[in-house]
Amino acid sequence: MAMVVITSLFIIFVCLLIKVAYDTVSCYCLTPRRIKKIMERQGVRGPKPRPLTGNILDMASLISKSTSYDVNSISHDIVGRLLPHYVAWSQQYGKRFIYWNGIEPRMCLTETDLIKEFLLKYSSVSGKSWQQQEGCKYFIGRGLLMANGQDWYHQRHIVAPAFMGDKLKSYAGYMVECTKEMLQSLENALKMGQSSDVEIGEYMRRLTADIISRTEFDGSYEKGKQIFHLLTLLQSRCAQASRHLCFPGSRYFPSKYNREIKSLKMEVERLLMEIIQSRKDCVEIGRSSSYGNDLLGMLLNEMQKKKISGNNGFGLNLQLIMDQCKTLFFAGHETTAILLTWTVMLLATNPIWQQKVRAEVMTLLFNNAQTQNPSVDQLSKLTLLQMVINESMRLYPPASVLPRMAFEDMKLGDLHIPKGLSIWIPVLAIHHSEELWGKDANEFNPERFASKSFTPGRFMPFAAGPRNCVGQAFAMMEAKLILAMLISKFSFTISENYRHAPVVVLTIKPKYGVQVCLKPLNP
Repeated sequence: MAMVVITSLFIIFVCLLIKVAYDTVSCYCLTPRRIKKIMERQGVRGPKPRPLTGNILDMASLISKSTSYDVNSISHDIVGRLLPHYVAWSQQYGKRFIYWNGIEPRMCLTETDLIKEFLLKYSSVSGKSWQQQEGCKYFIGRGLLMANGQDWYHQRHIVAPAFMGDKLKSYAGYMVECTKEMLQSLENALKMGQSSDVEIGEYMRRLTADIISRTEFDGSYEKGKQIFHLLTLLQSRCAQASRHLCFPGSRYFPSKYNREIKSLKMEVERLLMEIIQSRKDCVEIGRSSSYGNDLLGMLLNEMQKKKISGNNGFGLNLQLIMDQCKTLFFAGHETTAILLTWTVMLLATNPIWQQKVRAEVMTLLFNNAQTQNPSVDQLSKLTLLQMVINESMRLYPPASVLPRMAFEDMKLGDLHIPKGLSIWIPVLAIHHSEELWGKDANEFNPERFASKSFTPGRFMPFAAGPRNCVGQAFAMMEAKLILAMLISKFSFTISENYRHAPVVVLTIKPKYGVQVCLKPLNP
């Protein structure tokens, strides 16, 4: 009897080994070769991949060379600097080409009609790849940005109400008060200092962090600044890791990088748990009947409802809530701060447009000389400011690429897209395409947005389709209010100390910040 059991266990063990071996060979060899042959038959080729590493080393070398120098003048022709591999390979292989991030095949897609079809029609059978999820595992985890399938659907359903209708309008008061505090700190800095130079990016990061803290987590920047600091460090580490090959299980190696990034993650989650526990304590001792009306409260209330009803469907647990908090902390302040920083730089270097926007803002938002607060209901009428913001997002989109993986075979125009192929949309290159935008594609010209009748799929700072940015209305309201209040108080020019050096650290950032010379309009 014992021999029968041992023999059975041995057979099971051998079967498991064979399965693991087959899955490994399939993952690293058979599937990539199958996808490569399918795409080659359709005329889609690219640079020759190296074993296991693919084209990672080639990309790293090209990016290292292109970003090793600073731009001598303020030029918006930055595609060759930030996406040098795209420029090199598109010139050699055409609009469609395939390259390899390790063992993951990625097809670059720039045709706007196919992009529109892919994002609108196939959102339910495409999403984030395993490599992308692993790259952000310790940064934002499996929150809305990295979720797929039904998990993404349920998370979106829970989060979306926090950024819609009356709930969205209710945030305006917080945005105005936080901006007033920032403007006062700018005035104080100018009074105390010997110079009018200000690194505006740091002020914008602090301001948007304060706003997301108050509106979505019922706190302040001071309370959450350690979380923001740690998330910034995690963002930098994850950006470094994305340039290297990630093997299954490699995150468990006791390397210096893994120890550091796990330590940062644990500290972020410890601070978040303190906030969550304080909410739970208030409910348990009867001080409050709910966990709150902000985003964190909505998530905790939803988790409690699931627990009471015994619903075993979508599993909303504390880890997922913390991942959602990290996602919103990052996306809710980082991308908007970057948008504001680049927009201020563009207005500082284009004084005529700065004057136009100021005149519009003063007429529509501050038409009463006694009015200190802007009229939020008038934001939609700020057409010039909207044009400037759109042009800023066109020239410097928060994300340089938009990645999706096909989870099923699909037909895209004349292409057969096999399961397992990643579609990478180079947003920055599309936004700077002379074919789509004209010969002045690399110049600041907000007039191009005076008409909304342009080719769908060529302007996508917030992505498109069902998986577009859930907080884009929040971000646009925030950006308009902040810029309107700033431009009504100060005029600004670019500082002689400003060095134009855009870099990609998950988002497109100014390497040395943006220094501007501020001058109060009413000293």
